[in-house]
Amino acid sequence: MHRHRKGRIVLLGGLAVSGSLLSAMASATDSSAFSTTDSVITTTNDSSAPALSDRLLLTGGVSQVEGSAGGGLTPWAVIGGYGTQDEIGANAFYTQVNLPDYQLNDVGALIGFYNRVELSFAQQRFDTEQVGAALGLGNGFTFQQDVIGVKVRLFGDAVLDQDSWMPQVSVGVQHKKNDQDAVLQLIGARSDEGNDYYVMATKLWLSQSLLLNVTLRFTKANQIGLLGFGGDKNDSYQAEFEGSAAYMLSRNWAIGAEYRQKPDNLGIAREDDWYDAFVAWAPTKNVSLTLAYADLGNIVGKDNQRGLYASIQVGF
Repeated sequence: MHRHRKGRIVLLGGLAVSGSLLSAMASATDSSAFSTTDSVITTTNDSSAPALSDRLLLTGGVSQVEGSAGGGLTPWAVIGGYGTQDEIGANAFYTQVNLPDYQLNDVGALIGFYNRVELSFAQQRFDTEQVGAALGLGNGFTFQQDVIGVKVRLFGDAVLDQDSWMPQVSVGVQHKKNDQDAVLQLIGARSDEGNDYYVMATKLWLSQSLLLNVTLRFTKANQIGLLGFGGDKNDSYQAEFEGSAAYMLSRNWAIGAEYRQKPDNLGIAREDDWYDAFVAWAPTKNVSLTLAYADLGNIVGKDNQRGLYASIQVGF
């Protein structure tokens, strides 16, 4: 794998946290909150009521920037929503990222089927603000990208498998379509649409309040597809590493950091790896709020693109 500029992790804020991450938060301060045998699933006193959202508080997770359940920068192996192996769960989210020279608005939703299959959708709007005017595109010129994702859990359970070394492992694909084909060709991109393929492994240690995730992504995307796919420097799939770590401070709070390696396909401007540090707060089962400070490096000739990331998710 190639290496890019070593960005800095700025220890503020937080990105979206997966269900497994947030479920582990309970173990940090309340040992009765989790049991690998009988406390992961909650029940209702009314046996006649239909089963719905029976996974424990916060195990439904939050959505990452491309719509899948996981951390803010990278998907994790968990399946989004609160559904158990007999149920269906769902999440919806809104995210805004404010950088010195750009702004990203992101909205989407996912459905998790029986803790096995996840379908997701995200629509991203990347506002170039004054950079667009400087490039002759117009002030506030916006790239819009739609992302459709599918994730399948292969084996393992990040919450239940506490007596095993085996992580939860999933595979996924994200199909991305950008709406600015003519502009993308001008900057050297080879296509306005493409697929990312990835495999993820997530391991949760409840007794240590620690979660680790690794993702291997095969991609041609420039700036996750916001600037198209492939380029004048490279037009082949590359394997990129993504990693996450989180520590649970209490039942409702978690901190951590993420890293996402990215290809460098365009001659017009180098592309740097992404970093973030996060804090996440979950006041209720169905709502989570996150803040982050992320370092996204160079974007189209503008260095030091660091800024605040805010996200809200509701789910069942």
